[in-house]
Amino acid sequence: MSFLKFILKNPFRRKTSAVLAIVGIAIGIIVIVALGGITDGLVNTFEDTIHAGGADFSISGKETGDSAYGTNTIDASWTDKISAVQGVEEAYPIYVVLTSVGDDYMNTLIGIDPAGTALADISMKEGRIMEDGENEVILGEIYADDNDYKVGDTIKIDGEDFEIVGIYETGDSSMAGGVFTSISKVGKLMDDEDSISNIYVKVAKGEDPQTVADRIDAKYGDNITTITSVMEMEQMADMLNMLQASTWAISLLAIIVGGLGIINTMLESLVITIVSAIIGSLIGFLGCTLLGPQMGIDPLFTAKIFIQAFAIAVVVGIIGGLYPAIKAVKLPPTEALRYE
Repeated sequence: MSFLKFILKNPFRRKTSAVLAIVGIAIGIIVIVALGGITDGLVNTFEDTIHAGGADFSISGKETGDSAYGTNTIDASWTDKISAVQGVEEAYPIYVVLTSVGDDYMNTLIGIDPAGTALADISMKEGRIMEDGENEVILGEIYADDNDYKVGDTIKIDGEDFEIVGIYETGDSSMAGGVFTSISKVGKLMDDEDSISNIYVKVAKGEDPQTVADRIDAKYGDNITTITSVMEMEQMADMLNMLQASTWAISLLAIIVGGLGIINTMLESLVITIVSAIIGSLIGFLGCTLLGPQMGIDPLFTAKIFIQAFAIAVVVGIIGGLYPAIKAVKLPPTEALRYE
């Protein structure tokens, strides 16, 4: 038997102990990979929301409601009020509504000032930006591909024909399947030209976004809220840090349990830990990928997550193998031969 085969086969001579050790460590790896993916996904999603494309933060209504963003609409006059606050460079409103779009009985239509599309983090891939007040739309590349639309086609929105004048791309996954038209046009479609959903805010160069957000809160906080302020980002960061700490605690506990089994089992513990890391990573990845979207979370798996998982497994394997290795070194040759 070759040395490699011996290393791979010998750890599994005691099948029960080997399986228990693998299960113990794999549980820890599953937790690391799954919660790591969920945590990074939450961070990624929250950062997309925080920055609202090119904006530093956004403004919404104070109370929850039934709009597409989960808040009540606010009066369009708030855009001018926010623009006048010291430190604000740009403020552009958006109006998000649910209406019939194309073949969809109910879909999201986003109205925005054509001049403010940069703050929504969209850039044209084909065609051009729609013009204000015209029956023109731009589609996210995912929506266009899924529905086989191209520039120059016509799409029905709320019973009216709109020309598709552009296809855009974006770094915000939640916007990639969107349909944009001018905010004035949405107001006419909804017969409500005095309402908006949110305001994208860009602060002036050299200004601190948190300071400007606090300034807005202090002046208008009773009526509106900076829903994506830096303060909220810090609060979310604290929550995510707590989640990550819990992840490590649960993972280490499970791995230690598996590690104790390895210490009592065999010298070739590294083989078991690597097998455990592979199994745990696969289960964690698949489970998180399947279940995450059902919870409204898009997991984000980076190389760092898997490197951490495998690094922990290897460290445990090495530590787990030290004890039997040291014990074996101290064992007299005649005693070792007797056991063989």
